[in-house]
Formats: sequence, structure tokens, C-alpha cells
Amino acid sequence: MKHRHLSLATTGPGQVRTLSDLLHKSVWSRTLTPHELDRVVTEAFERQVPAGGFVARMGQPVDHWMGVIDGLLKMSVTSPDGKVSTLTGMNTGGWFGEGSLIKREPRRYDVVALRPSRVALVPFATFERLRNTSLPFNHHLQNLMNSRLSLFIGMLEYDRLLGPDARVARCIATLFNTDLYPEARAYVDLHQQEIALLCGVSRQRANVALRRLQDGGLLRVEPRGVTVLDLEGLRNFAGVST
Repeated sequence: MKHRHLSLATTGPGQVRTLSDLLHKSVWSRTLTPHELDRVVTEAFERQVPAGGFVARMGQPVDHWMGVIDGLLKMSVTSPDGKVSTLTGMNTGGWFGEGSLIKREPRRYDVVALRPSRVALVPFATFERLRNTSLPFNHHLQNLMNSRLSLFIGMLEYDRLLGPDARVARCIATLFNTDLYPEARAYVDLHQQEIALLCGVSRQRANVALRRLQDGGLLRVEPRGVTVLDLEGLRNFAGVST
């Protein structure tokens, strides 16, 4: 079997650290002219969010396009009876909120920081100017939204049809989606409790799943993080025989 090694650790070369780094390294920024990018860098700003803090709330107006400079976010919805359903995780380098900005509708989900995080905010006026003047930027948005739609459809499938082991496998694999995270994902800080929160299972159940995935040769559990050995295997994992 051909393995693809992806280490989920605390630090690594090339990791985005500043607002300027994020803006210059994002794939969409490469579609802009130097003048357009300079304007975005001038107009964008950063917000720091503590662990457990809301980056965005369901029902609020959407005034910015957001990217993760550093940290880990959870996108979720809450039912009237208080049940929380996780939609996806957002890691360093990811961008979100473009759909609500385009439709000019209130946000339809909550975004919570699972650890202290730094978030980039591109104002609506900046976002709209790019949409109105840059065809390549529009092409990027189209690809991004198509990729996110595919992600959500896949997550709906594994949430309803697959067991917890497969849900953990697919959940980890989504953080390596090359359409949503085009930069090399050699290092990502991801701990077992965070995996549990992103996958909607208890920490104990997440640990069981991680051991089974390790026994299957798909990943290796490290003292601080996880090393992915077979990304395609994680994406296609449907469960283990009992």
C-alpha cells in the first residue's frame, strides 16, 4: 500500500502565523493583481478569540468574509431543544462565510473557537469589490462553494449512515481537503479532545476509534497529535468488522 504521510503536530515549517501571511498565501489572493491584493491587505483586520468564544453566531448579520490565521474552529447548528450538530471544523488557512455574504442573509450557523484562535476579517465592501471586478476571484469562489457543498453532503452521509469509527476517520480526512486547504497540510495541531468535539462523539469513543484506525494502518496516534498514513483510506473507511 502506498502511504501518504501527514503529521498533525503543534508546529511546522510554513505554518501561517500573521494576517499578512494568510492573505498572501491564500489561493484566492493569487488571482488578484498586486494592486488589488495591496488594497485587501490594507482593509482586512484581525480578531483574537479565546477558547470557547464565538467567532460568529447564528442569526447575526454577516459583514465579513473570514479566514483562520491560526487556531481551530467548529461550525455547528443548534436545534430549538438545544441539540448541537457539528457541520465541520475550520483549521489554519481555511476561509468561510462567502455564501451568506453573497446572499446577504443572516448567518445560519455558529462558529466557536476550540482553542485560542486568530481570525482574519475581510469587510463586505472589499469582498464585493473583488466579486464585481475580478473574474478569477469569482471562479475561485465558485470552486470553493462547490467543494464545501460536496463536503457537507459527505458529512450528512457519514453522520446518518456510518458508525463512530468511520465518522472519526472521515472527520479527520476533511481537514486535508485540498480544495478547502490548498496549502501543504504537513503539520496541524489536533488533539484527541478536539477530534471528539469536531466528530460529535465522546472523548472516550474518539479514543476507541483512533486505536482502531491505528490498528488498521490508517494513522498513528502520537503523544501530541496524530500522523496520517493513508489519507484515501481515511476518506473511504466504512467501519471495521466486529
